[in-house]
Amino acid sequence: MSFSKKIKISICVSMIVAIIFSICSFAKTSEQIRSDVLRLHVIANSDSSVDQNLKIRLRDFLLEEGKSIFDGSVNVENAVKKIEPQIPALEKSAKEFIRASGFDYDVKISLSREYFTTRTYETVTLPAGKYLALRVVIGSGEGHNWWCVMFPPMCVPAADKKDEIENIFTEDEIKLVESSPKYEIRFKVVEICEGIKESLNEKFRQAR
Repeated sequence: MSFSKKIKISICVSMIVAIIFSICSFAKTSEQIRSDVLRLHVIANSDSSVDQNLKIRLRDFLLEEGKSIFDGSVNVENAVKKIEPQIPALEKSAKEFIRASGFDYDVKISLSREYFTTRTYETVTLPAGKYLALRVVIGSGEGHNWWCVMFPPMCVPAADKKDEIENIFTEDEIKLVESSPKYEIRFKVVEICEGIKESLNEKFRQAR
């Protein structure tokens, strides 16, 4: 093998190693972000304009009704302790709001880990994977959903999102969430890997 060919192979190997290292580092930072973020997920009964409008109205109602859990004091670590005791009251209020709006849909609210694809909220992009989320399902829950970030508190209109990000995330995490998924191929790589993992987990659950 010629010396020049050895050099080319060495360069190619170095590039591959660098790419793998970069993706692994990105994936690790993505995992840290998922462990720091608490999300709110509202799912409409259907995709009809009436049901989609109701979803937004219920969202606004819940953000007002549950001020004590949307003010930024609830994070991933204390979510179960602070949110679960309030779920029955929130559910009751949500159902009353639905009925007062002229619908007979049921409402189910739960705190659980959910899989999300890569999502962008205003200027913040969150990598794909499982996040702890307060899940609100209206009726059959077959419509498009609405989501936002409870912690850091980006659901609150008055929240200074830039300050919240800087106060909660590390420098590496800030760089990641402020990246554009259009130009950051690693978002797609992480999403593919997390999607495969979620698919395998789902098959395992069904097989049990």
